[in-house]
Amino acid sequence: MMNQILFSGVIGLFLTLVGTPLLIKLLARKGYGQYIRDDGPREHASKRGTPTMGGIAFILATVAAYFLSKLITGKSPTYSGVLVLGLMVGMGLVGFLDDYIKIVKRRSLGLRAKAKMAGQLLGGIAFAVLSLQFADSRGNTPASTKLSFITDFGWTIGPVLFVVWALFMILAMSNGVNLTDGLDGLATGASVLVFGAYTFIGVWQWQESCANAGTLTNPGACYEVRDPLDLAVVSAALMGSCLGFLWWNTSPAKIFMGDTGSLALGGVLAGLAICSRTELLLAILGGLFVLITMSVVIQVGSFRLTGKRVFRMAPLQHHFELKGWSEVLVVVRFWIIQGICVIVGLGLFYAGWAADK
Repeated sequence: MMNQILFSGVIGLFLTLVGTPLLIKLLARKGYGQYIRDDGPREHASKRGTPTMGGIAFILATVAAYFLSKLITGKSPTYSGVLVLGLMVGMGLVGFLDDYIKIVKRRSLGLRAKAKMAGQLLGGIAFAVLSLQFADSRGNTPASTKLSFITDFGWTIGPVLFVVWALFMILAMSNGVNLTDGLDGLATGASVLVFGAYTFIGVWQWQESCANAGTLTNPGACYEVRDPLDLAVVSAALMGSCLGFLWWNTSPAKIFMGDTGSLALGGVLAGLAICSRTELLLAILGGLFVLITMSVVIQVGSFRLTGKRVFRMAPLQHHFELKGWSEVLVVVRFWIIQGICVIVGLGLFYAGWAADK
């Protein structure tokens, strides 16, 4: 069973290591280069024209790695795994259209705000509605109508409010990763750490699943998650694919993920949290994305209320660049912050299980 995780991670890593340079050549030949903000740090001017839409590489690699791991091991895909991957592809498609319009029409803002929001809402609603279907023999659907931290709470919010909550999570994480994707390798490396955490969580939930209550030493501490092992397979595929992409995306980046990648990563993170019953825990596991999003909220709120800015520039990573930190220094220190968030999140996850023993 565990071979699926190994195969999906290794295949994802190999496909992006080999496939990303081919994508770089294709994008460069077509002249699909990155637009750079004029009001950003001066050092970023040299990045103008770097191929973007690199998210295509790890989206395709992740999907291929997942299904190839199933083919090799003879296991069947699960509804949870396919739904989470579908959410990633759907959000990635919205991001691709945004990137394509920026590049081809030379319109720096890409998709109109209403069109972009409509695409995200469509993908999010489809995922939320379908995730409440397909119950297994124990009555578990990929998602549940209960809020969750390390497991479901005891009370339900109902299907309508669940759809609203799921949309909020998907939009918040998509925009969080999108805001973080401003420096070479920053969002990619941070995502690798979170996907590593979700690989561990999926394996742990599978080992301690209530479906195996007869063989557990403490059935009271088990997890009611529909397909925990398959969520670990998806997470491993994502971790491997993003790690391979990071080889080419790290400073100096040969390619950027663009909105194609950032919206896809944010969407799939929300999907993993919803299907693994760790919705509120995601705010800690993905703490860097939350921190950077809050810096923008604080900056905009402060300027509108007082006319003054809290940071030299938002998102937060650019504030430190303007203070004189090198890009690599900002990225590595932010990775360390993200690593601490993952350690704290996994610690809370384990502590919750141990407390129920």
